[in-house]
Amino acid sequence: MNKYRIDLLSVGADPVKYEFALDNQYFKDIDGPEIQKGNVKAIVEVSRKHSSFVLKFKFEGSIVVACDRCLDDMDLPVSVESELKVRFGNEYRDDDEWIIVPEEEGYVDTAWFMYEFIALSIPIQHVHEEGQCNKEMMEKLNEHRSSFTDDDFAEDEVDEPTGEATDPRWNELKKILNK
Repeated sequence: MNKYRIDLLSVGADPVKYEFALDNQYFKDIDGPEIQKGNVKAIVEVSRKHSSFVLKFKFEGSIVVACDRCLDDMDLPVSVESELKVRFGNEYRDDDEWIIVPEEEGYVDTAWFMYEFIALSIPIQHVHEEGQCNKEMMEKLNEHRSSFTDDDFAEDEVDEPTGEATDPRWNELKKILNK
């Protein structure tokens, strides 16, 4: 994973570009939970701003993630741009705004940052196009799917016990529901 280290001491006044191919081996070596495979081109442009550095990342390609519906692998396109601010300090530290790296080391390891930028671009829900899911799995899901529908839980069909004393706090909550 040393090939993803960027030597900050060698960056002068002009920006420096790095290109990385993030392939299946990269994702296997990172061993992250969300992405196991992929083919992503990463371009990193490093600019020096006085005593700090700005790393601009651009990712294009595709990753393989599990479909939320059938759990089979699915390709997901990736097109992400992100930025990282780095400066030198006494010891390594990662806070909300800055990555601090020891000046005597003089490099920043971008391997995990690249993975995180890509992983954060994954949509909350990722499913195959309609009809593309694993047919066996979809049959099993349909077998075990609840027979209730949203209409079964419509507000006007809720049965309430009659004649029983209820806690008055529930009446206040019911007012909220009826708005």
